Amino acid sequence: MLTAQPLRSKADKMFKVLFVCTGNICRSPTAEGVFRHLANAAGLEADVVADSAGTHSYHVGEPPDSRTVQAAANRGIDLSGQRARRVRTEDFQAFDLILAMDRGHFAHLQALQPNGARAEVRLFLDYHPSAELKDVPDPYYGGAHGFEDVLDMVEQATAALIEQIKQRSRKPA
Repeated sequence: MLTAQPLRSKADKMFKVLFVCTGNICRSPTAEGVFRHLANAAGLEADVVADSAGTHSYHVGEPPDSRTVQAAANRGIDLSGQRARRVRTEDFQAFDLILAMDRGHFAHLQALQPNGARAEVRLFLDYHPSAELKDVPDPYYGGAHGFEDVLDMVEQATAALIEQIKQRSRKPA
């Protein structure tokens, strides 16, 4: 279940998480928005930073897919201010934890990660209660149910990640 153990940045008190998918318009913006929403609800807004990026530059500068925005809005999560960007080499120094939405993104990130990078790269679903799930499916080519399924997975994994961050933040440094 919770195999990842994120560590707070030594450079500052903020814990910084980057979520990564292919084009940064469906899965990773959903994860970023859900993470922010749940972190705020847990009182961690001053302790965490979230961002998202894509492995490819297909949609740089664009907002999340309208179906993603609508599905999240139906759950009270606002994605409207997000814009797609591509993952950068400097992200590996700027973030504590970089979470790949699937194993293909994970392999891409491992290949891009410079030696001595600060960030730990993991699969996002390492935090999901089901050890059987590894990949967040891409809802882009499917129907509305795919966006709901992604939100369900992302909410469950994010809740576990937030709980882990809360527990670690209670421990003395």
